[in-house]
Order: sequence, then structure tokens, then C-alpha cells
Amino acid sequence: MERTFVILKPDAVQRGLTGTIIQRIEQKGLKIIAMKLLTITIEQAEKQYECHKGKPFYPSLIAFMTSGPSVAMILEGRNAVAIFRKFIGSTDPVQSEPGTIRGDFSIDVKHNLIHASDCEISFKHESSIYFSDEEIQKYKLSLKGWLYYEGK
Repeated sequence: MERTFVILKPDAVQRGLTGTIIQRIEQKGLKIIAMKLLTITIEQAEKQYECHKGKPFYPSLIAFMTSGPSVAMILEGRNAVAIFRKFIGSTDPVQSEPGTIRGDFSIDVKHNLIHASDCEISFKHESSIYFSDEEIQKYKLSLKGWLYYEGK
């Protein structure tokens, strides 16, 4: 199974969309194996977004991500990174399809509600900023057989 790192950004929390988004994640069949509510520190935000350092939007990105509570999560499932990236929609909500998180709930690039890892390397980097190995839960999802064809 593959893992992906997700942040429900401060705008998702402030708009009261965390429950709706978490419900959609569970309905999709992705397993939440770690989750916490936190206010991201400047150090955490700078480490996460170090690839954008020097870009014009970097200071406002750091300010936004540290402006209030967020929900950090690790999800697990078959092809979790690709499936979840499609599930949330394009970074630009104008280009996001209806039915995606951003397509349904967001109208601004800066306030686009959610962040998700774009590859395994990003997952390892980002998840380690927010979670220790001890915080990641290991459990069997009882409906796994209804989600994944195992063949007979």
C-alpha cells in the first residue's frame, strides 16, 4: 500500500470543511493512519515549502500556512498519491473538475483548502516534518476486501 501526506489548510478549518473533507476521504476508501490538528510553525512551513524559497509568493505562503489551525494527515491505499491528487483537483480551482475537493469548495489559488504530496519522495519529506513513526497507526481496514479486487 502507498502513503500520501495531506494538510487541510487554515482556510478549510476556518470554513468548517474539515469534517466534510474527512468524510469524503473515508468514502473514497483511503485509510487515515495518522491525523492531528495543529497550528503549523514558521519552521515547519519553511521546511515543507523550501522548494519555493525565493519565489514571489513564498512569504505570503508561509504567512498563510501559519495563520491558524490545520489538520495534518497520512493516508494509505493502493495508488494513494495519484488517486488523492486527482481527488483534490488542480491547484487552480478554476481548472478543477466538479466533484473534486477544490472544484467543489474553492475559488482561489491561495485559498485552495488542501495540500497533498505529489510523489513518494515528497511524502517522506513532508510527513517527517509533522509525524513521528510512533504516531502512525497500523490497523486492518475491515472493508479492504470491498475496495480492492484480490482475484480468485
